[in-house]
Amino acid sequence: MVDYKCETCGMGVTGMSCAKCGEELVHDHITLDDGTQVSVTKCPDGCGKIKSPMCCGHDMTCAV
Repeated sequence: MVDYKCETCGMGVTGMSCAKCGEELVHDHITLDDGTQVSVTKCPDGCGKIKSPMCCGHDMTCAV
C-alpha cells in the first residue's frame, strides 16, 4: 500500500487505487527532458499515472 506524508504538517494519504481496473497504485518517478525527476503514482497494470499528491505547496513523500 502506498502511503504519502506531508513533511510540513504531517497530513497523510493512504490506499489509492485505479478507478479503471481496481489495482492499488504504486509510487514511481518520471524524468523530464531537462533531467528533473517528478514523483508520480501509477497503475501497475499500465492504465496510467498521476502526479503524486501535494500538501503545503510541496510534494508529499512516500517511503518505498
